[in-house]
Amino acid sequence: MNIGIFTDTYFPQISGVATSIQTLKNGLESQGNNVFIFTTTDPHLEKGTVQPNVFRFGSIPFISFTDRRIAMRGLFEAAKVAKEVKLDVVHTQTEFSMGMIGKYVASQLKIPAVHTYHTMYEDYLHYVLNGHLLKPVHVKQFTKVYLHSMDGVIAPSERVEALLTRYGVKIPMRVIPTGVDLAGITQTPARDVRQELGIDADTPVLLTLSRIASEKKIDHILRLMPFILNEFPKTKFVIAGDGPDLQDLKDQVARLTLEDSVLFVGNIAHEDVANYYRMADLFVSASDTETQGLTYIEALSQGTKCVVFETSYTRSIFDDEAYGHVFQTQDQMLQAILAELRQGTPRIPDEKLKTKMAQISPEAFAQDVQSFYQAVIENYKETEVSND
Repeated sequence: MNIGIFTDTYFPQISGVATSIQTLKNGLESQGNNVFIFTTTDPHLEKGTVQPNVFRFGSIPFISFTDRRIAMRGLFEAAKVAKEVKLDVVHTQTEFSMGMIGKYVASQLKIPAVHTYHTMYEDYLHYVLNGHLLKPVHVKQFTKVYLHSMDGVIAPSERVEALLTRYGVKIPMRVIPTGVDLAGITQTPARDVRQELGIDADTPVLLTLSRIASEKKIDHILRLMPFILNEFPKTKFVIAGDGPDLQDLKDQVARLTLEDSVLFVGNIAHEDVANYYRMADLFVSASDTETQGLTYIEALSQGTKCVVFETSYTRSIFDDEAYGHVFQTQDQMLQAILAELRQGTPRIPDEKLKTKMAQISPEAFAQDVQSFYQAVIENYKETEVSND
């Protein structure tokens, strides 16, 4: 099968979507498929770089998300390339520029188009004129219009499925949690990150790793630090990542006089994140906007317990306290962190870890997506015949 994945974000950009696309690409190719990535240009990619089966189209920074890109051209070029490689199915991963191009390509080649709905946009409306321009009803309208002519949609979690159902989306839908390809981080040579950061071996370390933006709610964790330090005064909170709210968080640290307890370490290369997860005693995520948080799956893979916001998906992952805790309120988050620190934050037992990782393997992810492609293609062919 020849598969075209259309996305506004792809490596070297760092995001959960980029990581999930790479995981899907590798998994599909391991099953004998040909995968072609249609994406935007990236200023961080060295000029002249050639990536096999990756086609990039001229782009500019996306408004309010300047570290993301939006294509400015490529409609006809993408259709030409797609025809040359004989795509069987289009899979869009964005509702914006490359998503629109993907829909156009599918219509021109008369092949089905599938979409993965990654982002709960209602949680991000504050980025556009502080929420004064767009409202949830606009997101509903836009989503229904975008998906109306698609042939299938993948929901990474039951939460997304419920949202799309509430929006009135009628096309075939399947819940397929994103698999996590851990090969890229587990093969990294081990090194002592604590020593590099000047953290003693017996110091309790909390870690969060994400884009530094308001929806990640890292400020909520910072608010708890004075209470945590009151009982565990040596605790360090390591914040890994970069983004628009970095300076705001640094200002908050200064206001709370936490400079000696909070470390900002910047973006971490994907192949190096395992060393940071292993360094931490506890991974903490206060974000309530994740459709499926890949970072805490990566943390689990390294035996590091987690404290994360409660959703239907996180309840299914953290179904045993051996893996960590879920919470809904600030106080619940605080109590979960303190409970782990009081236990000395033991690592996840090997047998339990092996069982959990098998549930979210990239192989199962790719097989489920390919199965959905095949169902959509068959349905598309039947519809074409009935319309003739």
